[in-house]
Amino acid sequence: MTIFLSESGSLAAPARHPASVEVELTFISPSAARPVLISSAVTGGAPDERFGTERHAVRIEDLRPLAGALSLDHEGFELRHAPTAVADLYDDAAVERTYYPETEALLRRVTGASRVLIFDATRRSDATGGAANRDGSRGPAGRVHVDYTARSGPKRLADLVGPDEARKLAATGKRAAQINVWRPIRGPVQRSPLALADASTVRPEHLVATDQIFPDRVGEIYHLRHDPGQRWYQAPLMTAEEVLLIKGWDSLEDGRARFTPHSAFELPGTTAATPARESIELRAYVIFD
Repeated sequence: MTIFLSESGSLAAPARHPASVEVELTFISPSAARPVLISSAVTGGAPDERFGTERHAVRIEDLRPLAGALSLDHEGFELRHAPTAVADLYDDAAVERTYYPETEALLRRVTGASRVLIFDATRRSDATGGAANRDGSRGPAGRVHVDYTARSGPKRLADLVGPDEARKLAATGKRAAQINVWRPIRGPVQRSPLALADASTVRPEHLVATDQIFPDRVGEIYHLRHDPGQRWYQAPLMTAEEVLLIKGWDSLEDGRARFTPHSAFELPGTTAATPARESIELRAYVIFD
């Protein structure tokens, strides 16, 4: 049995879970051709994956005993106790009115950034039909990936702040980073949790740039090649009062974590009767003036 504390020091509910689990994750296969992913918005159905994948067994450790020592700049992720005042995270207006400012304040406090730009909210569920979003239903992402790359991270930031401001940030050497804030809508999460790679164990050659085709633009993400030296973690039985912060890109190239691979995975022993995972993730840039 593990008993963990909230940030206020109060006891959270005890939970039973194994110290580690061995599961299979989906990685990209080596190939000479550049991989391409055509989004469902283009295909009108399932995404068109123009690359091969392969499954590898990995051991995923419980990060909770290490939670106080984890760092966005070393492992690339952190677990935080962060209750929300929003009663219904399926309410788009409430998310934008209340949850965005809450998350902005959290990221300022955790990172010390002077500016936070939240630019996307996505709900996901492994229930039949997925989770509702303005642009359609979404299920969990089942391939190990990073949402941004060394090229698309700064490009997406420039799209948000405008070319003049982007040039000013680059010219003055101000640091920027992209962070995902992942929260269960209902907890505890018993199905399709997140596996997180310790970014310090991921080498640049493991990351495979992949074109992502949308109706109006071409983006770029990283998929991950498997390597036995990669270390993996999860936060078992996450509650709706907890968030995972996941770094997707950092403008600094000084040895700190820049890209954090992650993926949903199937927990051993889950069945159709196990409550479906429901989650919401906000994407944000943090800028350090």
